Amino acid sequence: MSSSEQKPYFSTELLSWYRRHKRDLPWRHSRNPYHIWVSEIMLQQTRVDTVIPYFNRFMDKFPTVAALAEAPEDEVLKAWEGLGYYSRARNLQSAVREVKERYGGIVPDTKEEVSSLKGVGPYTTGAILSIAYNKPEPAVDGNVMRVLSRYFLIEDDIMKGSTRVIMEKLAQELIPEGTAGDFNQALMELGALVCTPKSPSCLTCPVMAHCAGRAAGMEESLPVKTKAKPPRPERRCAVVIEGAAEHAGRVLIRQRPAEGLLARLWELPHAAVPTAPAAAEARGEGGDPAAAHAALAAHLAVDGLGLGPVGWLMQAEHTFSHIRWEMDVYTGRLEESSALLLPVPLPSNYRWVNREEMEQYAFPNVFLRILNAYFGQTRG
Repeated sequence: MSSSEQKPYFSTELLSWYRRHKRDLPWRHSRNPYHIWVSEIMLQQTRVDTVIPYFNRFMDKFPTVAALAEAPEDEVLKAWEGLGYYSRARNLQSAVREVKERYGGIVPDTKEEVSSLKGVGPYTTGAILSIAYNKPEPAVDGNVMRVLSRYFLIEDDIMKGSTRVIMEKLAQELIPEGTAGDFNQALMELGALVCTPKSPSCLTCPVMAHCAGRAAGMEESLPVKTKAKPPRPERRCAVVIEGAAEHAGRVLIRQRPAEGLLARLWELPHAAVPTAPAAAEARGEGGDPAAAHAALAAHLAVDGLGLGPVGWLMQAEHTFSHIRWEMDVYTGRLEESSALLLPVPLPSNYRWVNREEMEQYAFPNVFLRILNAYFGQTRG
């Protein structure tokens, strides 16, 4: 089959398949550009099954552009808690505020205006314009590049910007007139359900008959993709500081700085510890209490807080795109001030919270897991 025949065949068969088999997803129930925008931001680096309940709760809480624009950031971060990549939520709210101020709360329908919004890249721009407004703009993500690489036997590295340009041009050429929204979703759906990264389900693929990658026996080796560097391991120790007297049953949390990794989220006090071979050997159940206490005490001293002896609690791990935290977790108490034996005053970015009061604060996943384990253990 020639290229001129291959393209219309692909588009026609793919659309037909999608309209018969598309999943019933909540953001597909309307063409509301705000709903589509939120769903696409949530779906970045996150599985559909994970996103569905978050999307539904988010829409219940912030049903309109105005509702999200006017919401306190803490409420937005709490609604996002567990999805990770919190800069997505901050950028979304910042962009929504711009839509409210500049466009009267209506998501714009031009490429120039949509792509200028904070956190909205080429893929999200194409998704909003095509799905909400049915404009023939490509929406090229990893799923789409994988499908196109295999079907058209494109062996260029998809991590290169030049390859993305090729893919976007090809994807735009494939869009049948008047069906941009359905076609782009069909491409995404095929990549998510059939043309998967490993062990693609070629026998159920609607366009298998003319897939050049399969014909060449390369369906599993495509797309060509430069491997990213693995995240750098970083050893840390954290402490669940238990309250006493009027704070009995509570633990101490603190808010991260306004800029940088996990900005403004709440966490347990934690600090980096040495990664020398001797220290690494000591890691394990029970950890290295002496090294942990020294690191945590020095860390808390910066905020004017003293730390008493610590005891072992658990291990935890969390992977970011560039760092993997390997964390030993302890329990402990604050030292009381020597003057009058009164509890030391807390800095403004610290709070005492119990299990129920945690609901008022947004935590990264790793600290949620630790706190849930701690409170579950203390209740048991």
